Amino acid sequence: MKHFGILAHSVEGAALCLRTFANEGARELGAHQHPDVTLDCIAMGHSMPAWDAEDYSPIRATLAISVRRLAAAGADFFACPDNTAHLALEAPGEGFELPGLHIAEVVAERAALDGRRRVGVLATKYTMDSTLYPRALGAHGIQAEVPPEAERDRVNTIIFDELVNGVFTDSARAEYVRVIEGLRDRGCDAVALVCTEIPLLVTPDVSPLPTLDSTRLLAKAAFEVSVGRRALPTWRGGQRP
Repeated sequence: MKHFGILAHSVEGAALCLRTFANEGARELGAHQHPDVTLDCIAMGHSMPAWDAEDYSPIRATLAISVRRLAAAGADFFACPDNTAHLALEAPGEGFELPGLHIAEVVAERAALDGRRRVGVLATKYTMDSTLYPRALGAHGIQAEVPPEAERDRVNTIIFDELVNGVFTDSARAEYVRVIEGLRDRGCDAVALVCTEIPLLVTPDVSPLPTLDSTRLLAKAAFEVSVGRRALPTWRGGQRP
């Protein structure tokens, strides 16, 4: 089995990815069993000034350190359970020491398999304002929709003030449900929860739309790579076509 390296950037999403990966192992391989997995996390706070300046180069350099440490630990491939971090992973630079799964491609693949045609995108403002998901979904003929600017700002504030700090409140959940209702009313047939902490707040039973849970989809794709059910990825950073 292949050794999975988790390139962590935000803690709550990385923890959910690790837990989901291990649970897949227990479900398929037996109690307390899973492929080898290593998690490396450099505190996100070191990168926040660069995020605020939209300067992706130093963030990419920091993430590359984690990839090197995962390679040194024996990982065969990596995945980053942080959608926004992929803006930096896609920035120009030397190829990473390990190949990696691309979270947006994993989500878009699932959306296509589900027959989705228009998908709402909930994420950090960095991700919602980027081309990351319009490109990934568009490659499958799926349209991406984001909330209006004021709602994007509110979604982003909740992520950074609450979710990444492990705070999940009923009031925040109600705000997100209202935003998803707006996406449904605009013709979306699913919502992609592509800040990896959002699935901890918005579960399928409360969402007005079917959800695409980027965290768990990525963890399950990584498990499939580890057990040989999915090909080892080839992406080593840089923007995908």
